[in-house]
Amino acid sequence: MQPTTINPSTTQSGTSGDVLIRCENVGKKFCRDLKKSLWYGVTDSAADIFGRRKKVQPGMTGDCQLPTCDARELRSGEFWANRDISFELKRGECLGLIGRNGAGKTTLLKMLSGLIKPDAGQITLRGKIGGLIALGAGFNAVLTGRENISVNASVLGFSRCQIQDCIDEIIDFADIREFIDTPVRNYSSGMQVRLGFAITTLLEPDILLLDEILAVGDASFRHKCYNRINKMIRQSAVILVSHSMDSVGAVSSCVGMLRRGEFQLFPSVLDGIAAYNTENAAEESSDVDGGSVFAIYEPIVHVDVRIRQPKVDYGACLTVEIDLKCSEAIVDAIASFTAVNANEQSVMNWNTTRGQRAVDFPAGKSKLCFSIDPLVLHDGRYRWNLWISKRGRIEALAYAMRAGSFVVQSSYGPIADIPYLPLPTSFEITADLEDTVARSER
Repeated sequence: MQPTTINPSTTQSGTSGDVLIRCENVGKKFCRDLKKSLWYGVTDSAADIFGRRKKVQPGMTGDCQLPTCDARELRSGEFWANRDISFELKRGECLGLIGRNGAGKTTLLKMLSGLIKPDAGQITLRGKIGGLIALGAGFNAVLTGRENISVNASVLGFSRCQIQDCIDEIIDFADIREFIDTPVRNYSSGMQVRLGFAITTLLEPDILLLDEILAVGDASFRHKCYNRINKMIRQSAVILVSHSMDSVGAVSSCVGMLRRGEFQLFPSVLDGIAAYNTENAAEESSDVDGGSVFAIYEPIVHVDVRIRQPKVDYGACLTVEIDLKCSEAIVDAIASFTAVNANEQSVMNWNTTRGQRAVDFPAGKSKLCFSIDPLVLHDGRYRWNLWISKRGRIEALAYAMRAGSFVVQSSYGPIADIPYLPLPTSFEITADLEDTVARSER
């Protein structure tokens, strides 16, 4: 697959068109064998020292350039973690970096942050760099939170006076004032993320790198973080790595997807998310007959799901039929049917726990038929998930994820993620007569 380059002229821009991040045919390889990896490291270091491998190209004043290296063939036991990655990111843009586990996302961020160097290509960075790539990275566990703020800010080049001016704002944003003078080793993972994000973003770096760190934060803190990122994007270039398509959709201006180290750009965020979901669905259904049911367990021996109307109008009725075969009766069962949109958000759930009636599946063949009326979802395609279990149990007896789809046809334009748009059929605007008279007298 050929690499795709982010063209600054075709992506959203902020107040400035400065290119802050440029990757040119960047590659990084690792070795699966430890002994070979150590030997390759020694030989590569020796080659760098004696100048047979490193080719440093001059850059503009103020640029931080990592060395250009010869792209060589793989040696025994090696593989490409990243290969031929090329893109540019301007001030005012946020790249949502997505991909399955092991695709090479964290490796790319480590190269951008300078933790490891590329084996091929060149990375050019401009301005101050801030990043949260690993939980607790940059913190001294013995020092208190207040002391870690001073140390981290000093490393980033801030003076003592500048640190004192913003330390209270950092503490308030992290919302850990009660524990700020406690050693960081006593902090929970969420508290460490709060403090790390507050330090990194309040010091306003030109480049911000975030690697799935916000996943451990609570909902209210994530909301604060998204607001902060959206404000920072105006003056920074941001790369956000996340498996949450909701997070990617909330802050990204474009999406880059990695597949086994190879990069593809999607200028449309929704197109990138759709490609990610398609890849996940293909991987998950590859080991399942037809992809209709991902897992079934005794006493369920067969499940078949049918949707009567694969295309349904907004506000119409969606009817679902589930055929089951059980080796023995299931008493007090729970059935859950969920619709998931292109952003991987669960936007509708039909669940038997919301009713007063107990659900029992007899031994042998049976059918569960239910209707969702009215169906108020945006225009577009939705995938569905199915969950059948016993009340009070955690494990599933039948589980399907994105096992099928249906299409909603609607003439209503979407407003954010709000699916229900009641018609404004009757309203009136009434003036305050007393206020009108008073204004006329003046």
